[in-house]
Amino acid sequence: MIKLETVAAKSIVYKTKSSDQWFGLDFNMNIYRGCSHGCIYCDSRSDCYRVANFDTVKVKDNALQIIRNDLRRKVKTGVIGTGSMSDPYNPLEAKLNLTRNTLELVNAFEFGIGITTKSDLVTRDIDILKDINFHSGVIVKLTITIADDDLCKKIEPNVAATSKRFHAISKLSDAGIFCGVLMIPILPFVNDSEENIKSVLKMAKEAGAKFVYSYLGMTLRQGNREYFYDKLDECLPGIKEKYIKKYGLRYNIYPPNNKKLWDIYASECERLGLIYDMKAIIHGYKSESKDRQLTLI
Repeated sequence: MIKLETVAAKSIVYKTKSSDQWFGLDFNMNIYRGCSHGCIYCDSRSDCYRVANFDTVKVKDNALQIIRNDLRRKVKTGVIGTGSMSDPYNPLEAKLNLTRNTLELVNAFEFGIGITTKSDLVTRDIDILKDINFHSGVIVKLTITIADDDLCKKIEPNVAATSKRFHAISKLSDAGIFCGVLMIPILPFVNDSEENIKSVLKMAKEAGAKFVYSYLGMTLRQGNREYFYDKLDECLPGIKEKYIKKYGLRYNIYPPNNKKLWDIYASECERLGLIYDMKAIIHGYKSESKDRQLTLI
């Protein structure tokens, strides 16, 4: 039996400030609150977000009714993003189907959807994603930052293994869903090697990904910085001291060899035919949607 913690919500689907900045999303929604993935670097732990007991996934009271009302009130449709603060495919979702039911509402009201997840459970909902794909834009981003399953387990202890996430991309791609890799964050002294970057890109191409997006860095601020350092001491002793010495209390963190890594990343993406520019990614999935709509006319 699932033990549920609930949290009140007045609204769930919010207008974004600018759809041009982040994957062309017009709206944002977080269906759950909190996350059980245990990723040691998660920015959502930051004090500024004020999410108590972040590792406990909570369900928003009357979420489906609230989402239905939110969508009904929108004057214009657009692409709704989900997964920015909490993964819509957490372990509870396998039985609750809250994300699946939300996608059915998104489809019924003819909105598009942009999903960010670290779970292969997203493939369960390919049937609804294909339906949404007929009338609106669909983009699915699987966050994958580490090619090696063993290192992944240390940094992202409770997520689907890297190999499973790439398998999910294969299934989504085969179903005609515009999908790719969100290679964020890149942690200095951990997964910032040339070998890891090239391996992730190669595996993405082989899986059928259309894009890989990254800025080859990470963020650290109060709340998640302390948690990150504690977990580094547990799983990779000695690395924390390198961060403190090089970065201090800096917010934006980039690898020491950032320029070289970026050149490798960009050239490999171009060689493999992977889109890596934000504007090109947005154009890619939205133009595919428009082409399908014209075909149906």
